[in-house]
Amino acid sequence: MAKKKKSKIMPTLLLMIIAGIVGTGAYFLYKDTVPPKITLSPSEGFIGADTAINIEVHEKISDLKAVKTVLIQGDKKVELDSVEFRPGKKEWEKSLIIGKDRIKQGEFQVAVWAVDSSLAGFGSGNAYIARGNYTLDTVSPRVAIQTTSHNLNQGGCGLVLYTVNEDPAETGVRVGDLFFKGYKQPDGKYASLFAIPFYTSPDDFNPVVTAVDRAGNERVRTFYYHANPRNFPHDKIRISDRFLNRKMPQFEDRYPGTKSPMRLFLNVNRKMRKANRARLKKIGLDTSPEFLFEGVFLRLPNAAPRAGFGDKRSYVYKGKEIDTQTHLGIDLASTKHADVPAANHGRVVMADEFGIYGNAIIIDHGLGLQTLYSHLSHIGVETGDMVEKGQVIGQTGATGMAGGDHLHFGVLCSGLPVNPIEWWDRNWIKNNITSKLN
Repeated sequence: MAKKKKSKIMPTLLLMIIAGIVGTGAYFLYKDTVPPKITLSPSEGFIGADTAINIEVHEKISDLKAVKTVLIQGDKKVELDSVEFRPGKKEWEKSLIIGKDRIKQGEFQVAVWAVDSSLAGFGSGNAYIARGNYTLDTVSPRVAIQTTSHNLNQGGCGLVLYTVNEDPAETGVRVGDLFFKGYKQPDGKYASLFAIPFYTSPDDFNPVVTAVDRAGNERVRTFYYHANPRNFPHDKIRISDRFLNRKMPQFEDRYPGTKSPMRLFLNVNRKMRKANRARLKKIGLDTSPEFLFEGVFLRLPNAAPRAGFGDKRSYVYKGKEIDTQTHLGIDLASTKHADVPAANHGRVVMADEFGIYGNAIIIDHGLGLQTLYSHLSHIGVETGDMVEKGQVIGQTGATGMAGGDHLHFGVLCSGLPVNPIEWWDRNWIKNNITSKLN
């Protein structure tokens, strides 16, 4: 009986050993069934002559065995790269520049094939192909200037009209590090309202029209212009303890831990002013692609000017100069809490408390042209409201950094403060703006 039992156990044990060997082999053979990960950046779209297509290949479990990259256009195939790896390689990357001469303008494809060193597929490994679909465009857009007269005053605006032979990704007028976007008009032309900054002399003013297509090709065109210099007055603003004790408490929560009213004033006059002007640039992008205004801009009725645009200000405390800034609007004083009319037709893009400007309203008139009404005691409109020229939108006040009841009226060109006086001049608007559009 013992011999019969032994003879039955041995075959069973042998079968179990064979099954274990087969199972172990199958595990090692098929434990990695995931192919390498391939990433192309960009994965599609327009490509210029110098645009880089970045390829990254990653393998998590096994090692990379080989990678091949092929360019395909119609029936044409060009092998761009083929590489085999020694054991231990898990990552590979390559940056491709297609250039101008390798293929024709138009659509093409980049195919990247990668295989790992796993035993999957009976030793052939896991393979994957990633494809990127592109359009080669190495030709810059064509720009034609349509307006011939561009006369500007330092701190003022100009309007240029031009055409572009394709829909650009970005276009407008560049002035140093400033960019004034161009907006497509119903007749197909592009219109850009641009400015010579108050701090730039005509000798240093060099505006250019630029158009960049979706492949990144850029065309830059100069155009005729004439810029007149302006001399801005220099004022002294005396800061008293009474002013500091009256105005600074409203800003204490913005700069916690600043106990000195004078130090708080300097933080507001420097840091907050800078932040507010940066926000004006962002608000300037919230604009209509066409002008919304009509005719001359209105001025606060029966108001006397108290400070002008571009006035250089020295702030003096106890006989010592503590700061310098530039006043970038016109201060108008009338009766206390006087009604403030909208200077022209437009859309309210901001109606809220706004740092140094106190309670403020910004109205958009199109193409980046906006008007600013600040230090208000009351705001009578909401963001998004459409307003008519002359409509009462609020009342004057002394909020923010105002020393007394008045309206700080500003005009902005893509967020850059410009001289309001031009927009109160019917002839200037006709000669420099509306006649070009008509």
